[in-house]
Amino acid sequence: MVIGVTGSGNEPLARRMAHSALAVEFADFSPDVVAKAKLCLIDFLSCAFEAGDRPWSRQAIAAACPVSSGATMIGTSLLASPADTAFANAVMGHGLVREDMHAASISHHGVVIWPTLLALSEQAPLRGTTLLAAAIIGYEAGARIGRALFNSDLARLHRPTGLVAPLGAALAGSFAIGLSEQGATSAIAIAANTSSGLNEWPHGGGSEMYFHPGFAAANALKAIALAAGGATASETILEGEAGLFAAYRRQRAPDDIQLFAGGEAEIMAVYNKPAPACNFAQTASQAALRVTHELAESRSVERIIIRAPDAAIRYPGCDAKGPYRNALQAKMSIPFSVAATIARGEIDEENYASLEDPEILRLIAATDLESDAAFTAAFPAKQGADVTVHLRDGKTIRHSLADVVAASPAEIRTRFRAAAAHVIGENRARRLEEAIDGCEWLGDAGVIAAACRLEPPELILRTAP
Repeated sequence: MVIGVTGSGNEPLARRMAHSALAVEFADFSPDVVAKAKLCLIDFLSCAFEAGDRPWSRQAIAAACPVSSGATMIGTSLLASPADTAFANAVMGHGLVREDMHAASISHHGVVIWPTLLALSEQAPLRGTTLLAAAIIGYEAGARIGRALFNSDLARLHRPTGLVAPLGAALAGSFAIGLSEQGATSAIAIAANTSSGLNEWPHGGGSEMYFHPGFAAANALKAIALAAGGATASETILEGEAGLFAAYRRQRAPDDIQLFAGGEAEIMAVYNKPAPACNFAQTASQAALRVTHELAESRSVERIIIRAPDAAIRYPGCDAKGPYRNALQAKMSIPFSVAATIARGEIDEENYASLEDPEILRLIAATDLESDAAFTAAFPAKQGADVTVHLRDGKTIRHSLADVVAASPAEIRTRFRAAAAHVIGENRARRLEEAIDGCEWLGDAGVIAAACRLEPPELILRTAP
């Protein structure tokens, strides 16, 4: 792994990051890092296939302008411009609220990086090794910037994914198409100018959250195209007096943001969600599920106490106890997720299908959500939660988890196979999975995107010589 290749300490942060990223080679990454990137791509496509019929997905597809020769909108027979395609694919990938998560940056990088790179792969041939390396770089850059930028105060106002993922995707795309150091630096800087996403949606009941990664991916592609065409931008976009940190964090940027510091890749800190809900509701829901294994019936519950990190409680919508105008508000709410798990005895998409379920609402009303000092101290390295249930007969059931239990590779592949087979058929789903698993041998990784199209041309795997 490339370590510490950041250029001169006197250079702007964006240029140092570009310099470091462009020095990376696929051979620098260990097999476990490469395997994690493949698994993240499989999980992204799983979510996109499954969410393709959701209203926000249909709206994003309808907003695109179809063309005769363009990039593939997943699960459709439509082609559109790379930016329109990336927008729609990102929205679909985010459509279940089950996308991969990087806790320290409070961001979902995959739903921006993969749509960006898949769209680029259909513009010009990209080797499979280039696609994978670019994705790992994108996760790394976005996560490192996000770690340094975000705290719970900022995250209450601005959507982390919308602020940092465009930069990571822009650097990933710059690497993928072979931009110069100057071009990659400009792409990062232009993308930073598009950073956006407000966190009013949990309060107002809107659906704009689904579109945040769409704008991020489309803007990343625009930034890459502009930089490739010779456009330049402020190299001090991160640390400058009106740069990203000054504008949003209201304090100076760190002296350095080193990629792959200590030889560690941030993609390994990304976890794949087991539940289709907010990141901060995951561990509490899992603890609640363990409670149900000792619970005869939910009607015996008198009181529920949930303890979680302060960051979880402070994130917009996570402490909401209703009323819930839509399923998204319920998916953001830790009390709703726990109550639904206890009422239904499972963690599933159907938990959020009935917002007026009397038993779920009764349990929510009986719930207290509290900040826990130990969980707060352990976050973001670990994301613990504790659920204590007091029963009417005076007994207590308690389960505590020190960290979220991520979806296993087997679980991720199982849900991918079901979702993909439902849209493109079992045989093509199997071949798509095989193409991703053998991605480093692909001479043209664009076959992955093409395989996600309804009735596409025959999938031909052109392997590297």
